[in-house]
Amino acid sequence: MAVLITGAAGFIGSNLVKALIARGGHVVGFDNLGLGCISNLESVLGHPQFNFEQIDLSDIDVYREALMRAHADDPITEVWHMAANSDIPAGISDVRTDLRDTFMTTFNTLEVMRELGICVILFASSSAIYGDRGGARMVEDTGPLLPISNYGAMKLASEAAISAATESFISHAFIFRFPNVIGTPATHGVILDFVRKLKASPGNLVVLGDGTQRKSYLHVEELIDAMIFIRERADGRINVFNIGAGDNGVTVRFIAEQVVAAVSHEASITYGKGNKGWVGDVPEFAYSIEKLRALGWEPRLSSTEAVRRAVREIVEQEATI
Repeated sequence: MAVLITGAAGFIGSNLVKALIARGGHVVGFDNLGLGCISNLESVLGHPQFNFEQIDLSDIDVYREALMRAHADDPITEVWHMAANSDIPAGISDVRTDLRDTFMTTFNTLEVMRELGICVILFASSSAIYGDRGGARMVEDTGPLLPISNYGAMKLASEAAISAATESFISHAFIFRFPNVIGTPATHGVILDFVRKLKASPGNLVVLGDGTQRKSYLHVEELIDAMIFIRERADGRINVFNIGAGDNGVTVRFIAEQVVAAVSHEASITYGKGNKGWVGDVPEFAYSIEKLRALGWEPRLSSTEAVRRAVREIVEQEATI
């Protein structure tokens, strides 16, 4: 028996692959290597419990053929669907990006699962589905859901498609609503952006927005731990959980100061205007994780601690490039 992880070479997917293999699982990984990188899987390539294939999940025929091969070799019992466009500004610039890489990959995943009789899906959703709530603390049954980015809209559409599928063939669905997840191997995000900006221009860090944006941050190791915990403990037909640090988060100004201290401590910081870094950016975000706490999981790191750890890790990552 095996599990499929889509987006296996991405930031979260590659960490999930390693965690499940470490627990003795047999993992099949698919990724189009658009944002993911094969080097993220270097430590497990060739492992007897891991098979990887470069697949465009938006192409249903290619996807079907690849999954049928994997399923015939070792029956797939569940799909961890992590694949998506993770670049929100890119989805604003070209609305087809999130339709193709976020929603259609979910639609196609459900279709091939139905055809092969695979009945369990675990889905990487996002806090972006809630929209801009002005800092109000969001719970899983908050509504109406009014996302302000194409990324959030296509994640919400994906949740709806999964919900509908539970009425026909999906026996158990797990929907994980992620916060801002940080750590390595970093492929995008505010910390990586700041580190690379300072390496290119050590004297000054230019920040999009005025730095007052405040959000919760969770280290990727804790995210993986929480997802696996939910998979093992939740037993509903549709299991929707916010995953986060459970605090009020930190500001972009704090992150900028931490990166400057680590990379170029004499650099100045230039802030922009307004509290949004780009179209679709939610300037303040507060997450309730009481449902997850009631299940028995508690984060070890605060947003502040997670940011400080991730800054050290990403600085080290970029030093080797």
